[in-house]
Amino acid sequence: MILPLLAMLQMPTATLVPQVATLDTLPQVTLAEALNEATRYDPNYVQAAGFVAEATWVRRAAMLVFVLPSITASADFTGSTTPSFNFGTNSLSKTIVSARVDARYELFTGGRKIADYQRATADLQGAVANEAGAGFLAAAETEATFYDVQARKGLLAVAQRRVERAQSQLDISRARVLSGAAVQTDSLQVLLEFTRARVDLLREDAGLDVARAELGRRVGRSVSVDAAGADTMPAPPLPISLAEAVQVALGQGPQIRVAEARARATAATVRARKAFYLPWVTLSGSAAAYDDKFWPTTANRSSGSITISLPIWNNGIREIALAQAKSANNVAIAVRDDLQRGALADVTRSYRAYETAAAAAELAAEAVIVAQENYRVQDTRYRSGAVDIIQFLNGQVDLADAEAGLVQARYATKLALAGLEVILGRRLFPSESAP
Repeated sequence: MILPLLAMLQMPTATLVPQVATLDTLPQVTLAEALNEATRYDPNYVQAAGFVAEATWVRRAAMLVFVLPSITASADFTGSTTPSFNFGTNSLSKTIVSARVDARYELFTGGRKIADYQRATADLQGAVANEAGAGFLAAAETEATFYDVQARKGLLAVAQRRVERAQSQLDISRARVLSGAAVQTDSLQVLLEFTRARVDLLREDAGLDVARAELGRRVGRSVSVDAAGADTMPAPPLPISLAEAVQVALGQGPQIRVAEARARATAATVRARKAFYLPWVTLSGSAAAYDDKFWPTTANRSSGSITISLPIWNNGIREIALAQAKSANNVAIAVRDDLQRGALADVTRSYRAYETAAAAAELAAEAVIVAQENYRVQDTRYRSGAVDIIQFLNGQVDLADAEAGLVQARYATKLALAGLEVILGRRLFPSESAP
């Protein structure tokens, strides 16, 4: 087992370094561009936007029913081999043509029209809120993918520096072994660290490829896409207090707005179901023409009627529908109230998560400075023979861990901010993202 290792020690270090593919030709997108593109291709957002269009027409129809009757036009052409009596010509003919227009307007429905309009309005408001929520959720997922690419690039750079340091250490340990200042096991220890660094480099390179492919999917492309830029600035403090954030969530949080709209819609449904216990007054009219040719003009007839109907019993269907409507309303109210009560906990969790992540990133930056200085000291002391190889390698590993921790802490801060914005339904730093 020692002979292969000794052979590796004799190899030029350049042949031991893994060749990481460079993808400088990849298309790049900024965060604002990624967010603008993502909403066009995210299936959930597209579906939410479609619900808004549907709800808009439902509300429009519920409003027009107050002023427009339902109108139906029909025409009928009948031909037979034997003559039959034609009401239009008052004679026998082989062809009978009729045209008819029917109009029906509900004068009184026990408040059902008003309830239907209120329900349609609430449904539209809920659809708009759901669209906003879907937009923020799509943005959060896109930001997570975008920052994942940036984080992977940072981790790849950390892994590359670790390989470079291990390569330099391997050269130094070889020289020390050849000069007799160190034993051969020192080189073996460095070779082990060098191998681990190469494995990490390959792992991070593979992770970056996957992240870039996922970003391409998010922005509607069938190729890998790179995230432009690298935000290494400290996370800024949130522009609103925790109490203000809770009020924003209660007032414009997409989930709460959807729940409130759902509660209003189900309450309107209950009122609409109760209207089936009251009499309905309907105005109907029709105009018809008959002839033996098209367009019929020989005989014209028209009629009108007012119908008053009072439902008495329809085998319990009315009662079942009312019970189901009340049950749905109770559930919607419970969901709304629960979300309102949970706003404080949800916002506090995300708000504190951002503050904690931002503080952790600051500490991680300090840890990098400490690790760099410690590595410099250990490197100097090892070259002079003051410390053994284990202490020297520990300094190298600590520095790589500190640099990776800083990258991950910055990534966690971005994710925490995106999660808070989803709850609030509001951009806290609009200048940094899409309008």
